[in-house]
Amino acid sequence: MKKQFDYLVVGAGPFGAVFAHEAHKRGKSVLVIDRRNHIAGNMYCESKDDINIHVYGAHIFHTSLKHVWDYVNQFAEFNHYVNSPVANYKGEMYNLPFNMNTFSKMWNIRTPKEAQDIITKQRAAITSEPKNLEEQAISLVGTDIYEKLIKGYTEKQWGRKCTELPAFIIKRLPVRYTYDNNYFNDRFQGIPMGGYTKMIERMLEGIEVRLGVDFLKHRDEYEALADTIIYTGPIDEYFSYSEGVLEYRGLHFETERLEEENHQGVAVVNYTEGKIPYTRIIEHKHFETFGEAVDKNPCTIISKEYSTEWKPGMEPYYPVNDERNNSLYQQYKQLADAEPNTLFGGRLAEYQYYDMAPIVEKVMDMFDAE
Repeated sequence: MKKQFDYLVVGAGPFGAVFAHEAHKRGKSVLVIDRRNHIAGNMYCESKDDINIHVYGAHIFHTSLKHVWDYVNQFAEFNHYVNSPVANYKGEMYNLPFNMNTFSKMWNIRTPKEAQDIITKQRAAITSEPKNLEEQAISLVGTDIYEKLIKGYTEKQWGRKCTELPAFIIKRLPVRYTYDNNYFNDRFQGIPMGGYTKMIERMLEGIEVRLGVDFLKHRDEYEALADTIIYTGPIDEYFSYSEGVLEYRGLHFETERLEEENHQGVAVVNYTEGKIPYTRIIEHKHFETFGEAVDKNPCTIISKEYSTEWKPGMEPYYPVNDERNNSLYQQYKQLADAEPNTLFGGRLAEYQYYDMAPIVEKVMDMFDAE
């Protein structure tokens, strides 16, 4: 018997929205549902005081692939935002990623050779294979950068001491011997003018969307509606945690409106000192307002971001990709591969941290292969 829809897409985040758009474009009937009361997943933005607030943390779209950049530009006009965060360590301000501006401030030097000599000398403190994250970081960038800009931030991020974290978490650290504060190496970067929610709205034009629907609580009802299910939620939850619970780190945001034009002069400031409880402060107006225009809006909105222990029922953010969890995920992947008429995709279903551009590329590739 013919079902009502060709596809049921569970989750209106980037994976679900791009998939739904591509299926709809090819004449397929699609229903999108989401447990939350809004679309766009963690890219969701809401507007207050003419400022688009990145509700679930900072999102900057960046890619070197022109076809991916052209694809998202169908749905929004992107601005020229360049990600250039700053680190605050005990009131000392340093540019990120680690570059000549960082080194010049830290050591009062001017040339790449001076910086290379200092880092090479400090790296020599680790003489054997790094046994933990602390040793790995020092072996890459030396002791000063580690102590001031990595240690406290990383321990807050993961809720564990760097000596207790595995070395593989930091495989590499970007070190640039140029005076360039652009965080990304990608050819294209920016933020959709008007925010990500509007971009996802345009992707989903002409497609039925139902919000506030928990697929796993109404599974029989919704599975009966479609031939194929695209599931973008947590893979372990889909299988009722039959193999065990996958671990994540959680995030908590404290957002406030300030009666000032410009609070910190940049979108993102990382607080790298261990004693300060939050990891960073985001000032949302700087994502879409530049130069003198910043001062035209008499108020600003900031979010303090805290990394938290995660428990089932909380919003999962960062997968804890250690050996135990990766092994557990492989067990779930075997179950997923055997699941009839269901495709699993995205950050939670694949237990993998994704930037936005690789998600778009992945879905495009799926349709190209088909």
